[in-house]
Amino acid sequence: MREVILASQSPRRQELLQRLVPSFSVQPADIDESMSPEMTPEQAVCDLARRKAQAIAQSHPQSLVIAADTIVVCDTIFGKPEDEADAARMLRSLSGRAHQVMTAVSVAGDGREKTEVSVTDVHFRPMSETEIADYIATGEPMDKAGAYGIQGYGSLFIERIEGDYYGVMGLPVCMLHQMLKKFPEKG
Repeated sequence: MREVILASQSPRRQELLQRLVPSFSVQPADIDESMSPEMTPEQAVCDLARRKAQAIAQSHPQSLVIAADTIVVCDTIFGKPEDEADAARMLRSLSGRAHQVMTAVSVAGDGREKTEVSVTDVHFRPMSETEIADYIATGEPMDKAGAYGIQGYGSLFIERIEGDYYGVMGLPVCMLHQMLKKFPEKG
């Protein structure tokens, strides 16, 4: 059986991938994650996922490499917050508004690569400064794009979504399942 490598140390991605692939190793890609300002947000997140997959696939040509990247788009691109003040700035911007969560997934193996993106519209209810401060105090926002986690306390602020819940979590399971079908085991 071919080795599968997840190019991410995200516990959420690991948990979700286990639904599709019971056995895999984890090897985060060490790449420059800066985004080109000439790219659209969708192009930029796809480029990041692709570069992560390619970085690991180069040294593991016999393996199937899965990489993903998630961004939040609300007037500008939000990645992970740098600190609590940055998290508060992002949450204030999202409060009472809709935004998009884009998760790109790249699968590399057999000398080829396929990248797709899931786009979900997320609608936040208005949040008070106290709610924002209390949420940041949980620590949950600090390692998540847009400074919130849909699967945790962040769910308290989400009125509705239009799209893939798992895409907002960081790994669109249905989309990835369809992608993996394009990389069958060679017998």
